Amino acid sequence: MIVDWIADNAARIGELTAWHAVLSVIPTVLGLLIAIPLAWWASRSARFYPLIVGASGLLYTVPSIALFVLLPQLLGTKILDPLNVVVALTVYSVALLVRVIADGLASVPHDTVQAATAMGYRPWQRLLHVELPVAVPAIGGGLRVAVVSNVSIVTMAALLGIPQLGSLFTEGFSLRLTLPIVVGIVLCLVLSVVLDVLVHAGTRALTPWQQKAETA
Repeated sequence: MIVDWIADNAARIGELTAWHAVLSVIPTVLGLLIAIPLAWWASRSARFYPLIVGASGLLYTVPSIALFVLLPQLLGTKILDPLNVVVALTVYSVALLVRVIADGLASVPHDTVQAATAMGYRPWQRLLHVELPVAVPAIGGGLRVAVVSNVSIVTMAALLGIPQLGSLFTEGFSLRLTLPIVVGIVLCLVLSVVLDVLVHAGTRALTPWQQKAETA
């Protein structure tokens, strides 16, 4: 019976998994792009660090369901528009990443920053070519937390009817079937592991010098 149900619903399960991956990854990437300049500003200003990091951290305390319901009114979108989920999870990603990236940038040795300045690097060049590469391990760790967190939060959007793996939870609950719920949980776990491994692999690929130091 289990195999039959999975076989009969394989196409739909695959589609829901693909949507879940898209709704998890895109906000993580957007959150990273927004968090980097905020974190750089915070790391360069002792006065604004508590304000920027504190305000971004507070964003994560906003209940996801409330945000999903509120965003259509703010954005002028329909309640079933996936854009609402993307925006909401981008907010949560920014909340998770700003502190991590700011601390990673602040950990770059002062001598390294001074040397880059002496070589004629402008602030934005120093950020892109010196500070961010050195802070990649810390940023990678934050991304791993953010993307796995997004995989979990996306499921809440099923309560609004937005298709993804959370739809299997609502379907199983409404039909009083355990199998769809179990399949949804397992696929969420698998997706989390896959995305976590990909981010970790990307981090290692961008920091070859760290691997040499570990093997030395």
